[in-house]
Amino acid sequence: MGQELIRRRTLLSMIGATTAAAATGATLATPASAAPGACAKSGPLSVVYIEVNSNSMLNAGKYVLAGSGAQVFDIAMIFAANINYDGTKAYLHFNENVQNVLDNVATQVRPLQRKGIKVVLSVLGNHQGAGFANFPSQQAAAAFAQELADAVNRYGLDGIDFDDEWAKYGENGTGQPNESSFFYLVTALRELLPNKLITLYDIGPSAERLTYNGQSIANTFDYAWNPYYGTWSVPRGPSAKSRLSPAAVHINSTSTTTTANLAARTVSEGYGAFLTYNLGATDSSAYISTFTRKLYGRRAVYTG
Repeated sequence: MGQELIRRRTLLSMIGATTAAAATGATLATPASAAPGACAKSGPLSVVYIEVNSNSMLNAGKYVLAGSGAQVFDIAMIFAANINYDGTKAYLHFNENVQNVLDNVATQVRPLQRKGIKVVLSVLGNHQGAGFANFPSQQAAAAFAQELADAVNRYGLDGIDFDDEWAKYGENGTGQPNESSFFYLVTALRELLPNKLITLYDIGPSAERLTYNGQSIANTFDYAWNPYYGTWSVPRGPSAKSRLSPAAVHINSTSTTTTANLAARTVSEGYGAFLTYNLGATDSSAYISTFTRKLYGRRAVYTG
């Protein structure tokens, strides 16, 4: 998944293209809202995907803003669980690295949550034909939604992120994307997780199918992200700018000039989130400062 996925998502290989939270209580008005005693900050949310096959979730909690002590990152994605296929139905799968994070939430997740960082499980296709867009019935979609909700509740996570890549629809006799599948899945998940985050990585057949039978799930999502690193593209999803990240950067790979420009544009155009990917173990405070200076007016400090 590593280098192939990075190539898939970066500008070098591909150039792409009130909300549910108000109704559900999943709002992140400030990062401090989830953790008494945490330092508040104003400005867009900073979101980071962490490849747990090679990096620790704890990296998300190692950066604060100079002079305030506020956490740089507000949402950390566990990247990634998978939607797999057993020959008859889709099921939620954790590889050994994701399972290790979940088995050790006390040391890998709770420290971040105590700092006010929301920890969300991202779910990704796995080349087996099962995807969010090809459930054959409402009942099948609801069953998978229950698996997702059970994982969030079992491990005390803050929500689910949908990333419709690598499903390989049609493999193993599975169906092609249909118009109702993702609608039923997201609707069922929101009913099961009324106060958790549900986010959309705007890519793939699922993101193209947010409306069914005259109804839309666009505003069911709390946030949506542009999936193409190094670019600016307003994602499909919630109607409010405060819930969107048109900017996306690959940490230490997207140029600092581009990163700074994307962060400045996020602020000047009034968007509420800024997406980053692939935070590693080394001190990246110099790079991260290129966007925190524009988003928050402060440099980032690495706390180790």
